[in-house]
Amino acid sequence: MPGIRTHTAFRRPSAILHIVANDISFMAMTVFSGFADLDVHHLARPEGRIAYRLAGTGPLVVCVPGMGDIAASFRLVLPALVDAGFRVAVMDLRGHGESDATFSAYDDVAAGTDILALIAALGRPAVVLGNSMAASAAVWAAAEDPAAIDGLGLLGPFVRNPPTSPVMTALFRLLMLRPWARAAWLSHLPRLYPGRLPADFAEHRAAIDAAMHRPGATAAFVKTTRTDHAPAERRLDDVTAPALVVMGTADPDFADAPAEAAWVGERLGADVVLVDGAGHYPHVEDPEQVLPALIAFCRAATDA
Repeated sequence: MPGIRTHTAFRRPSAILHIVANDISFMAMTVFSGFADLDVHHLARPEGRIAYRLAGTGPLVVCVPGMGDIAASFRLVLPALVDAGFRVAVMDLRGHGESDATFSAYDDVAAGTDILALIAALGRPAVVLGNSMAASAAVWAAAEDPAAIDGLGLLGPFVRNPPTSPVMTALFRLLMLRPWARAAWLSHLPRLYPGRLPADFAEHRAAIDAAMHRPGATAAFVKTTRTDHAPAERRLDDVTAPALVVMGTADPDFADAPAEAAWVGERLGADVVLVDGAGHYPHVEDPEQVLPALIAFCRAATDA
């Protein structure tokens, strides 16, 4: 399929992805407007609640958005997977979306424990699809409890601390301080979609803005920006679940996105799908290319 290059597994055999666009009605996906109408459920955790939405029947898939994003990041993925015969839960990170901002920790390991708790509540095992820092959380969870996770779909994944200059690190941390962190993040968001902005980007960004206006939410976001991905990197070799890496070739969060995808693929023995010209949210920028790969992977991982 144009725009996608698939690399087979490096470390161990993995399923060949058969990408068949005919399995999905993309017209139905692009007009899907029911995500916001789904009931919001809450999972009780020791220091607060994790919000999630749930739809469909079949093998469980848990979707987790990245830092600074909300569950609606998977607004196209959820209906596609439900239509393909999966039960899909989409959760909000701590302090994000409709999850509480009352926690003391907002890092990869904390998110990983929330993923495992949600899977336990809904009925294990599950395939986990994680975007950005949620990929690290998913890796940690898969290493911590291999029996809980059938497969890992990693989208624009941070599974290690990317090499960067001390000056750029200091600048980012300065921008992500209160009181301007929310405005700086919302201004930065369009740069993460170099391929094409989704038609509903304005509405999606407004929803993120509204979520960050909740009491404590911006402070929680600031804490999340300081996440260290080293705990996830240390657990990469402990992951036994099959994995899929989906990376936009123009993802601005990486100096060389294809090289980073190849590195992650090699460490996990994963299939790698590169989406030409896409940025940090390939599942939103190019659903016509990415969703068939996700569906094929979930089917292979669950024997569905």
